[in-house]
Amino acid sequence: MAIPFVLVLLAYGIGSEARRAVNPADKVLPAPAQIVETAQRLITQPDKRSGDILFWTDTAASLERLGYGVAIAAGIALVFGLVIGILPIARTMLSPFVNVLSMIPPLAILPILFIMLGLGEVSKVALIAIGITPFLIRDLAQRVAELPPEQIVKAQTLGATSLAIGLRVALPQALPRLLGSLRLSLGPAWLFLIAAEAVAADAGLGYRIFLVRRYLAMDVILTYVIWITLLAFLLDLALRLVSRFAFPWAEEGL
Repeated sequence: MAIPFVLVLLAYGIGSEARRAVNPADKVLPAPAQIVETAQRLITQPDKRSGDILFWTDTAASLERLGYGVAIAAGIALVFGLVIGILPIARTMLSPFVNVLSMIPPLAILPILFIMLGLGEVSKVALIAIGITPFLIRDLAQRVAELPPEQIVKAQTLGATSLAIGLRVALPQALPRLLGSLRLSLGPAWLFLIAAEAVAADAGLGYRIFLVRRYLAMDVILTYVIWITLLAFLLDLALRLVSRFAFPWAEEGL
């Protein structure tokens, strides 16, 4: 399992040594020891102007935006996914609309969001929510539509309304699928977050990366990239553990 990671680190180390052998001042591939030293400095040393440790300030800002965007998307997707999956009339009316929305490149509407919502937090959160909501809706609606018909018939025989069927029959089986879909959506969500922060922000992981690139500070950039990767892995692991403990009966892979 660790072999691919070791090979990547080995290839990077060889490439870094080769470049610095030609040019000791090379900044493109800093030595691993330099990256470790930079990471320690970023994590521990406060900024001289603000007194804050910018690494943690950027992390908190990005995670807050990501959390709000993903939570809003999950809430909207859960409602519309249940409605589209249960009600045939809603499926007929809303499915084509959601399919069209899912084909719009979210980054293409980023300037529109900045114009309509301003350069603050709302536009960044909106981009994340808009970017992943259509996928979540389609996936949940498909899951609900695939529920065994006998479950719906039995519930209707017992006098259950559409609302009761949605809450008592479909919702418990849709929640594990929602967690699985969120895991798949974390990658695009990070992409939209970093893109929005790169364009207009005064804090955030994406903002910092694009700020220091003009100085060719690859040691800082690589530190932030590694940290983002670790955060994404931990979030994915958290969702996987929640799904495993909350829904142990759900099929594997969700």
